[in-house]
Amino acid sequence: MLTIRKSSERGHVQHGWLDTWHTFSFGDYFDPAHQSFRSVRVINDDRIDAGQGFGTHPHRDMEIFTTVLTGQLQHRDSMGNGSVIGPGEWQMMSAGTGVQHSEFNPSPTEAVHLLQIWIVPDKKGYTPRYDQKSFADEPSGAWMLVATPDARQGSLAVRQDVRILAAKVLPNEVLRHEFDGSRAGWLHVATGSLTIEGQRYDAGDAVAIEGQQSVELVGIADAEVILFDLA
Repeated sequence: MLTIRKSSERGHVQHGWLDTWHTFSFGDYFDPAHQSFRSVRVINDDRIDAGQGFGTHPHRDMEIFTTVLTGQLQHRDSMGNGSVIGPGEWQMMSAGTGVQHSEFNPSPTEAVHLLQIWIVPDKKGYTPRYDQKSFADEPSGAWMLVATPDARQGSLAVRQDVRILAAKVLPNEVLRHEFDGSRAGWLHVATGSLTIEGQRYDAGDAVAIEGQQSVELVGIADAEVILFDLA
């Protein structure tokens, strides 16, 4: 079964310097029908103006992933990490017992477009940790393994039974994913357009996939997609 979540149905908040769309309830946006999907708690689609950002703020007991679609994002945290991530890069911050961080657009002229994703960990109280990896040079038409519980194939380690996969899909490219047993999927279209099981999806659209053994994607316009394979 496929349950579509259209881009326009998401929560939308305009803070002046921040234009953000919330797939699930977050902050001032509350939607009892869309609190989370299995262990996926947050998918925020953010555009931050040049020279703006989030000041230092705390997190705990959450697996937080950030990926930049265009522009750059500067990160600093209480673990001593400081970095700038750009397109094709993924950052993972496992907040555990508590961490503080800031996120800032270092460009004086260019906005940054990013996705921030929160995964609920399998238990509370982990020691915080941080990691970062670039997938910018990966080929199109194939799944890139971004995060797994055991960090297999060089993926980031996530403290939950979830696999995060990403892919670039060019026009007419066909990409499939097979689900094991009773696992489900949440597929988010980050950019571009494609069909999923024959139905068109555009940037910001998403679909919950349950009770299916596989899903097939076909590119329309250059697309970037993220798939959560979930217990």
